[in-house]
Amino acid sequence: MRPTNSGGGRSPKRKKIERAPTDIQSLEHDILCIIFSFLSLFDLVRCSVVCKSWNAIINRSKLLQLLYYKLQRNSEGLSSVSTSLEQSLRIYLEQLAMKHHRLSLIDGPFQIEQWKGHSAGVDQCRMKMGLVLTGVGDKVMRLWSLESYKCIEEYSVPDKVSLVDFDFDESKIVGLVGTRICIWRRNGSRSIFPSHEGTFPKGLCMRYFDPEAIVGCEDGAVRVFDMYSRTCSRIIRMHAAPVTSLCLSDDQLIISGSSLGSITISGLLSDQRVTTLRRTDCTGIRTLCFNAVSHKLFAGTTAGFVSCWDIRTMRRVWERQVSSNVVYSLQHQRNDTSTLVVGGIDGVLRVLDQNTGDVLSSCTMDAQILPSCSESARVVERRKGRRLSEEDIHIDKIPRSTRPPITCLAVGMKKVVTTHNSKYIRLWKFN
Repeated sequence: MRPTNSGGGRSPKRKKIERAPTDIQSLEHDILCIIFSFLSLFDLVRCSVVCKSWNAIINRSKLLQLLYYKLQRNSEGLSSVSTSLEQSLRIYLEQLAMKHHRLSLIDGPFQIEQWKGHSAGVDQCRMKMGLVLTGVGDKVMRLWSLESYKCIEEYSVPDKVSLVDFDFDESKIVGLVGTRICIWRRNGSRSIFPSHEGTFPKGLCMRYFDPEAIVGCEDGAVRVFDMYSRTCSRIIRMHAAPVTSLCLSDDQLIISGSSLGSITISGLLSDQRVTTLRRTDCTGIRTLCFNAVSHKLFAGTTAGFVSCWDIRTMRRVWERQVSSNVVYSLQHQRNDTSTLVVGGIDGVLRVLDQNTGDVLSSCTMDAQILPSCSESARVVERRKGRRLSEEDIHIDKIPRSTRPPITCLAVGMKKVVTTHNSKYIRLWKFN
């Protein structure tokens, strides 16, 4: 006989078994490999940088290599692993990444996320290794994580002096402070170069190439400082006017621009000028950028022009007026030979073709505010981005509130960080 209950013949309720939710991290190695094998090469690359465990699985199983060999087999007949194939894969992935980077900058939607980073106007930024260093204005520099928008390190500037320029690497921050070089160790300690009266006039810009800091001065000279002996090792007479901008090449060339519009190139190991590049007008050079891959030099001027030279031939490749006023900053993603991002006083973020100077896209911030979020107790305001069309050619009709002057910019993979001489830092995220 079947057992009965006292509840009018109704069968007893089965006890509900609670199961812990399954997440992607709990899947076994073989299951993840099967999932990854259905992805395209670019999506597989993106998965490889999600976390260390996924990266290890993809690399150990050689999924990237196998998929690349499959794509190349019909055309090249590849069937075995070799050093040359590993190198070919690396080059192919780099080219694929740069292609997606270019497409995201010139087409498609994007949004802007901004947060209050300083108590006073901040007008400079540097970006490396997923970190952004901002400063100049409130006697403090802050190092930010772009993933969390959190300030992870802070460096104070000595009293009674102004921070002029700065740069950083994995272990230290190097700053031009008044008429001295200052070093902040990432562990918190700080040291200042001794001041030598009469040997270091007012510095206007600085670049750092370990172990030397190069300072462009008001007297038209460039001074090279050794970071370890803390001495001025060389003084190079570059211009008859103040040095307003600097950049360095990987083969130890110092490139400087002046307020009179000339660009001078000198060797880092000598005190003699190599050559001088002159523009067609006399507007001052405001910013410089050098592409080590293509050997192209880019310069932005106070009259809104952007020029390009080939350093191998010392000849100008092109020149374009992209704005009616000052170009403050221009940069490109490392190893990118196709796009150049330009910003200036009109507040429009422009993307140029490195080879022709043509404007590929012009971007501003939309007035519409998206739902904000709180990232690590910091309120992040989100706005839509807007690409300007030919009908928007009259920039003055666009509200200044959506296009504050871009005083400095830094370019990363499918993103740009900008400062505007305000309390806010902006991250442009291109999809």
